[in-house]
Amino acid sequence: MNNNNILKKLYTQFFKYNPQNEYNFFLASQNVKDIENVPVSPAKDLEPTNFYTNLDENLNFIKTKYNSLINSDIIIREFVITARDKEYNAVIIYIDGMVDSKTINNSVLNPLMLRNRANTYTGNEKEIISEFNNNDVIIRKIKKFNLGNYIIDHLMPQNDVKKIEKFEDAFSGINMGNCFLLVDTLNIGFDIDVKGFKQRSISSPQNEVIIRGSQEAFVENIRTNTSMLRRIINNENLVIENCSVGKITKTKVAICYLKDITNNDLVAEVKYRINNLDIDHLISSGQLEQLVQDSTSSLFPQLIATERPDKTVIHLLEGRVAIIVNGTPYVLIAPGVLSDFLSSPEDINFRFQFSDLLRLIRLLAVFIALFLPGIYVAVTAYHHELLPTELLFTIEAARETVPFPTIVEILLMEISFELIREAGIRVPSPIGPTIGIVGGLILGDAAVNANLVSPVLIIIVAITAICSFSIPDLTLNFTVRACRFIYIFLGYIAGFLGIAVGVFLQIIFLCNLKSFGSPYLRPYMLHNNKRAAASYFLPPIWKRENRSNIVNPKKKYSQGKISMLWKNNKVK
Repeated sequence: MNNNNILKKLYTQFFKYNPQNEYNFFLASQNVKDIENVPVSPAKDLEPTNFYTNLDENLNFIKTKYNSLINSDIIIREFVITARDKEYNAVIIYIDGMVDSKTINNSVLNPLMLRNRANTYTGNEKEIISEFNNNDVIIRKIKKFNLGNYIIDHLMPQNDVKKIEKFEDAFSGINMGNCFLLVDTLNIGFDIDVKGFKQRSISSPQNEVIIRGSQEAFVENIRTNTSMLRRIINNENLVIENCSVGKITKTKVAICYLKDITNNDLVAEVKYRINNLDIDHLISSGQLEQLVQDSTSSLFPQLIATERPDKTVIHLLEGRVAIIVNGTPYVLIAPGVLSDFLSSPEDINFRFQFSDLLRLIRLLAVFIALFLPGIYVAVTAYHHELLPTELLFTIEAARETVPFPTIVEILLMEISFELIREAGIRVPSPIGPTIGIVGGLILGDAAVNANLVSPVLIIIVAITAICSFSIPDLTLNFTVRACRFIYIFLGYIAGFLGIAVGVFLQIIFLCNLKSFGSPYLRPYMLHNNKRAAASYFLPPIWKRENRSNIVNPKKKYSQGKISMLWKNNKVK
């Protein structure tokens, strides 16, 4: 025993890794005394928050924060401006590649540096006097000269200029692609919108393709996305509030809603959750979705993620809230209930008979994709009496030469199909269809000929795959694929009893699941959603006068009781 302890101690002493808390790096040519004399950077708490009146102090701090000595894309342009025939030192800071150089030259540098009547006026330096005649009475307005206001009102023709007082706001504007102006003797700065970075233009949706509907999709730029919503809704009640998420990235997030329709409690809840996130970075809307959803352990999606503006507008008009994250083309819609993930934005463009038929087919596809493999395992393992005799003999004859039990056989094919699907997504586009053909035809036929799987199982897996592709929402598709394996194991363990227990538990879970306070299965309560467009099966378009009560909107009706007035107000 002692020998084992000695060997363990020696092994730990020689091979165990002990990380250091501090590392001291220095160049070989430097002396230790020189290193000790290097000034330590001030703590973050001691950093200034507001601007100084001295330009050099402001500029030195900005250079330190942006590491201007090593950063090649940080441009600092110092120059002299003329205001009221006096000269002031000034500087602009911007990031090369994120601004429009022509706009800076024409709208910032030229009017500030070149002499003109506005900046060489030699009148009273302490006041600006304006006079106008009002009923033969001369009214004179006297205002003290203010250099900051004078620059904005007389010297700066750019349309979007903001006066700011804090370094944090200046850094945020520069990082977003703006130009920042500092003038000596002023304790304020000017945030000038001169964005000019390259961005993707509006194109067709990639993952939510429909035939009869809008062919525009969201892009990565947040302002382009909000403008698309404004253009479609065309109403002044559309409110778009901005906030920042992430201590490091400070990602812009826009919260969109219709103030005369959306419930105030829902808006407050969305803003509360987004504004109370203690994270360093936010890159995509998928991360935000996981951070604000009610149940973090649920496989079912609780927020709608869409790349279609028309779908977003439909939900906004129902009284929901849209969340746009800068840098991602997917918009989140809160709340999201189960029927939303089985619906397509194309449904409203067809007659209600066709739409209801398509929705019924999708619902059937979900049940087949979820339960068919599990039912096949349960029948072949426990419930032979449910099959007709001829079909039972056919299945047994096909599996006679297969060396694996049913559970191994179906898991082998399901995992193989998931691998083929994942490989088809990851490989370059020209090779993707080839992967599907090779995996679906050649490997499947070879597996049958090699007596590794039965032909009946190939049919089961193929039907399941086709049904899973019929689900409109990608996130719900992942959920069905994950739950499918659970029902396969339940069918193998206890047959139909195991599947029934799984369905019972899943229904209980869905009944308890909520999304921003809205019950997940509420649209399926038919008495609560009569004559509403948000119910799963759509009524005729002239009977959709009620908004869905999922979010308790301020306006209950979306159209009149008699919407087709041309048909009911006939001239006698």
